[in-house]
Amino acid sequence: MTRTILTLNAGSSSLKFALFDANEERPRRLAVGELEGIGVHPHLLVKGAEGAVLADEDWVHGEGSDPHEEPMARVMRWIEQHFGEDRVCAVGHRVVHGGAEFHAPVRITPDVYVRLEALTPFAPLHQPACLGPVRAFLRQHPDLPQVACFDTGFHHGMPAVARHVALPSVYDRKGVRRYGFHGLSYEHIVDRLSEEQPEAIGKRVLVAHVGNGASLCAIRDGKSVATTMGFSVLDGMMMGTRCGHIDPGVLLYMLQEEGMDASRLETLLYHEAGLQGVSGVSSDMRALREKSADPAVRMALDLFVYRFAEQVGAMMMALGGVDILVFTAGIGEHDAAFRAAACACLFWMGVRIDEAANAGHRAVISTPESSVAVQVMPADEEATIIRHVRSVLKEGSKS
Repeated sequence: MTRTILTLNAGSSSLKFALFDANEERPRRLAVGELEGIGVHPHLLVKGAEGAVLADEDWVHGEGSDPHEEPMARVMRWIEQHFGEDRVCAVGHRVVHGGAEFHAPVRITPDVYVRLEALTPFAPLHQPACLGPVRAFLRQHPDLPQVACFDTGFHHGMPAVARHVALPSVYDRKGVRRYGFHGLSYEHIVDRLSEEQPEAIGKRVLVAHVGNGASLCAIRDGKSVATTMGFSVLDGMMMGTRCGHIDPGVLLYMLQEEGMDASRLETLLYHEAGLQGVSGVSSDMRALREKSADPAVRMALDLFVYRFAEQVGAMMMALGGVDILVFTAGIGEHDAAFRAAACACLFWMGVRIDEAANAGHRAVISTPESSVAVQVMPADEEATIIRHVRSVLKEGSKS
C-alpha cells in the first residue's frame, strides 16, 4: 500500500494542500487542493496531478463549531475514498511563526501546540489560521504524526545586527526582534540552486518572493543574512493589501488624530493598504493591468516597483553587492511587466534583461552582458515541507 504525506499551507480564510507519494525517493504529487471560505461558506476543490478536477463541493459552516473541524474531516474523508484508508502517514504544516524557540521542523505534540499558540500575539492573523488544522487533526487523528515547518526558520541564523530592533533591550528579551518570513520559499530556491547550479551557492544571491505577500532575502553561502520582513509580515516591500515599510509616526497619527483603535488599525494595515489601498481597485495584479490607464492604478503599479527597488538597495548593502537575482512566487513568476519595470530600476547596478526571454517567462531572463544573472524560478513551499516531514519521521524512527 502506498503511504502518503499531506502538506498544508494555511491562510487567514483559505488553505492549500497537496498529497504526496511518500514511498518515492522524490515524492510525487498525487493531488492538490484548496479550501476557501473557511468559517463561513467552505468550498473544497481538488485536482489530480494532471489538473483534472477530482472534487468540487461546498457547504455551510455550522454555528459555533470550530471552523477547521469539518473542512479537515472532509479532506481526510476524500483521501480515504480515493486512495484507501490509513494511507496518510503524516501531515506537514507551514507554520508562519516559530518565535525564538522554534526554527527547525518539529513533531507537534499537545505541548508543542500550546507553545506555538502562545506565539499568536506575534502573528495575530496568521498563527491561528496555521494552527486550526493542527488542532483539528489532534482531535480527529491523535496518533497521526504532524510536523510544523516554520516560515521564520530559514532566517534564524541571520547576524544579530540584522535581527535587532532599535528599542530598549527589555523588548528584545520579550521576543520583539526581526524574524523574517517566506523562509520555506527561500529554502526551496536554495535547494534548487544547490542541485542545478552548485556554483551559485558561493555567490551573492538575492531572492524576490513577490506575490500578494512580498519580501526579499539576501542569501550568502545558502544562508539568510538579511530580509525585508521583520517582526511581522507587514514590514518591507509594498504588497497586495499591506503597505510594507511605513513611518511609525503615521500610525501614531491614525491612533491619535483619526481615533482608530488597535483593531481598526490592524484591519487597515493587513487588508486595506498596498496595491488595494493605493489603487482603490484591487490587490490582484492582473486586474490592475487591465485598468492601468487609471491614475490611481498607475500610481499603485509605479509605487510597487519603486518600493521593490528601494528595498533591493538595503539587501545589496547586506550582501555587499548582488551576483544573482531570482524572481519567484505569483507576481515574480508570472508578471513579465513587473519584472521588466523592476529590472529597469536596477539598470544602475548593471542589470540587463532580454525582453523576449522575459516575455516568455524563461528560466534566465538576463542578457550575457548583464552584471547580475536574473532568473525566474517557481515557488514550491510544499517541496520544502515534504522534505522536512520525511526528515523528522526518519529521525523519529531512529529514536
